[in-house]
Amino acid sequence: MFDRIDRLMRSIAAFMAILGGLVLIAVILATVASVSGRALLWIGLSPIRGDFELVELGTGFAVFSFLPWVQINRQHASVEILTMHMGDTANRLIDMACDLLMLAIAILLTWKHWDGTLDKLAYGETTFIIQYPIWWAYASGLMGAFGFVLISFWCVILSAKALLTGRNQSHGETVH
Repeated sequence: MFDRIDRLMRSIAAFMAILGGLVLIAVILATVASVSGRALLWIGLSPIRGDFELVELGTGFAVFSFLPWVQINRQHASVEILTMHMGDTANRLIDMACDLLMLAIAILLTWKHWDGTLDKLAYGETTFIIQYPIWWAYASGLMGAFGFVLISFWCVILSAKALLTGRNQSHGETVH
């Protein structure tokens, strides 16, 4: 059962990262089309209306979508100059503390992002050019933020299991 849940969590994180990557590719293509349209005004092309607003929307979504994947694969930046000289138990304790801190950060980030979304929804603020409601951009980022909390919670469980069983867990390509 534990392995099935782990596969599910990894699948959720992978799906979100792939979706974020596809959105980022769409943002890149829209930017290229818009810049090309500006360069080719003389043949009747034009830039995409509100291109920078679309870039903001897509980039925010993509960044939040990548967080669960980075967390479940333990690929956040780390300095191992001290931990590589420590024993397995010390490293498992550090992993547990780091995962608990990351969960706290994920919860705080999601909570404040939720507050911001509700604030933008209440004020009915829209973008300048396209006039889409700004809360849409906030809400799209919330999907990744909720995923970040879920995956961070799962990582705490994985660290607790490693600590209790004395068996190291995989961290991307390294094992602690």
